[in-house]
Amino acid sequence: MTFNPLEQRGIPLDRQLRSWRELNVDPIDPDHCDPYTRCRIITMNGIEVEAILFSHQLARNTVDPEVKRQLARVRYIEAQQQKVVNWLLPGVSSVLETTIAYEQVAVDLTAWVARMEPDPYLKQAYQFGVLEDFDHLYRYANLYEMIEHRKAESIVDNLTEVMPGRPTRFHHRNPVDNVRDPYAKDETNPLSKLHALTIMSAEQQTMNFYMNTGPTYMEPIARQLYQEIGLIEEEHVTHYESLVDPGETWWEQLVNHEYNECYLYYSFMEQESDPKVKAIWELHLNMELEHLHAACDLMRRHDGRDPASVLAPELPNVLTFEPNKGYLRELLDTQMDLTTLGAGYVREAHERFEQMQEQIHGGEAPPSDRVIHEHQEMFGREYRVQTEGEHPDPSQREK
Repeated sequence: MTFNPLEQRGIPLDRQLRSWRELNVDPIDPDHCDPYTRCRIITMNGIEVEAILFSHQLARNTVDPEVKRQLARVRYIEAQQQKVVNWLLPGVSSVLETTIAYEQVAVDLTAWVARMEPDPYLKQAYQFGVLEDFDHLYRYANLYEMIEHRKAESIVDNLTEVMPGRPTRFHHRNPVDNVRDPYAKDETNPLSKLHALTIMSAEQQTMNFYMNTGPTYMEPIARQLYQEIGLIEEEHVTHYESLVDPGETWWEQLVNHEYNECYLYYSFMEQESDPKVKAIWELHLNMELEHLHAACDLMRRHDGRDPASVLAPELPNVLTFEPNKGYLRELLDTQMDLTTLGAGYVREAHERFEQMQEQIHGGEAPPSDRVIHEHQEMFGREYRVQTEGEHPDPSQREK
């Protein structure tokens, strides 16, 4: 069934405000929930956070008081949505358990987007990034067993493998080599715009999460690993945000944000296995439909254009959380040794890359290497989940 959010009406904006009782949602049970329910929650939290931050930036860049008031009306509802979504996460989960779920999101969301992306340059950007998040999952999983003496398979539930990706020590690049070329807004597939906004938002939320939670640990190796990977998440946000055409007007960006929220809430509503969570996705979709119409009105008034000229005529196939093991293994086999040079990708360690590596590591092993070494000393082995056999790269197989 095709679904065109431009032709659908939702809950009128003046009926969307919720009371404390309605905001007080029951969290998921971390021991019995579908891991992909948790992934959908983390994704939508990142999407809502981006919507709020973007709205604030637009408000700070307009002199029209009525536009500021309209943005404030919608933004308060978005803030309520963000609270409901993020508060679905259970308080009994540790920061590290939530971190592992964040990295499962990064792996399976980015892998799915890479598989579905029609533009070869954008596809390569997602393929490059996912191998780094894949390695982060492996490092945090080893830290988890060291600190909490539990195994990450209880979180990822064998849906996502845990083993080395592109080694984290090689993710530290000269900042100029993290800037990609943007898509051309008037030529690119509308689906590509949704993909870029989704992955940028998810990586931005991961960056924010690590910036705030990293220093809450007492164990030195944990504090240092969050610091290292937190810096790489900053690189990833630079990598993904640079894919978006900076020539898009504020109003064009606003309708893209609202359309993307409709797309994702609709996608997750269609596949959600938890009835209570599914009801929230459906409710928020019906709110977002009106937010989209409000954004479209602003675009017509201030941009003088019909939003239908920049948006897809109907929602694409639903974005799906599903295992991507075979696809990831293919990338591990063929793209482990890539790095970036300018807006492209190379296999050789060029001068800027080597200088950055020398400066940041200072001749010492980074935290991401040390966490594996310390795990091996503690348990006599690494922690891995390899449901599909040995690592595709012989150099990364366990000794």
